[in-house]
Amino acid sequence: MSYTDVSLCSKALLKIGAQTITSFEDGTAESEVSANLYPLVKDSLLSSYPWSFAIAQKRLGRLDLTPVADFKYAFQLPSDFLRIISAGSGSKGRGAEYRVYENKIYTDSEELIITYIYRVNESIFPTFFSEALVAALAAEFCLPLTESTSRAEFLQKKAEDILKQARLIDAQQGTPLKFEDFSLIEARQ
Repeated sequence: MSYTDVSLCSKALLKIGAQTITSFEDGTAESEVSANLYPLVKDSLLSSYPWSFAIAQKRLGRLDLTPVADFKYAFQLPSDFLRIISAGSGSKGRGAEYRVYENKIYTDSEELIITYIYRVNESIFPTFFSEALVAALAAEFCLPLTESTSRAEFLQKKAEDILKQARLIDAQQGTPLKFEDFSLIEARQ
């Protein structure tokens, strides 16, 4: 099923017994809370874990800027960037030493490929992530709309449980990582 930001917020509002919204400009308390909290909760949840559907790789163009210290080269991060997972060069997306400052990444590599979490459009969220996001939104929306701290705490605990399940499902969507260049394994051969 394809989701939108408004439909996800409406599902969260239903969970707390509030009125649904048709847009973020409805002029209701629900639409105001949704409009203000949704982007932060979504980006926070996306950034919290290397979700398989939210990972991208990109070869970055080097900037003319020369870093002040520690590294030789600077590269511009993509506009949809949320969090870096790794950086590399050549044909590998890992192995390079780097540091992120402001909206740039600094390294000694002349070319750079990054693996990163990006700001995903809601239409490609898998069901397990959408459910976790709705639960997190319900927990965040609860206090400002219902003023019930006990209910908000209950929803927060429930959201954490759903998030654990979503992470477990997502972790099973690829070949498990293996150790590379592990000296103890090499010593036994």
